[in-house]
Amino acid sequence: MRVLLIEDSVRLAKYVAAGLRREGYAVDVSADGEEGQYLAESGEYDVIVLDLMLPKRDGLSVLRELRAAGLKTHVLIMTAKDAVEDRVKGLREGADDYLIKPFAFEELLARLQALIRREYGVKKTIFRSGDVDIDMGSRAAFRCGEVLRLKPREYALLEYLALRAGEVVTRAEIEQH
Repeated sequence: MRVLLIEDSVRLAKYVAAGLRREGYAVDVSADGEEGQYLAESGEYDVIVLDLMLPKRDGLSVLRELRAAGLKTHVLIMTAKDAVEDRVKGLREGADDYLIKPFAFEELLARLQALIRREYGVKKTIFRSGDVDIDMGSRAAFRCGEVLRLKPREYALLEYLALRAGEVVTRAEIEQH
């Protein structure tokens, strides 16, 4: 799965990107709103993680422009702005979820997984593809009840192909996601 992280804190961006990569996600990082918006409009992402307080262009402006341009990619706002008014405004502007800093990485991961399930129309955390059961919550796969010992990238590939079952998936799409 492919994630765009738009976050100006170098330390936090490195931490989040490294954690997501360890989990098998392909992650692109931008440190400002202008570049982040360009990347979002020019690439295909499963989820965009967007800070609100960014240099060059604030996150809400980026979100408004993306939605005005018709971009349907799920957006998770990740910000220190914790007032109810801020959360309501972010969600009303088109965000799909809102996460307040500081946060536990496990919560970020769970929220991303929920948005990805929503993207592919999967409600359950466990779904079947052929004779393989895939548990998106624990990021594990089972065949005939036996655990498949997969590296994070192998799991990510299996999950992506299973979510796209019945569709033709190109090598370029696989490499991107």
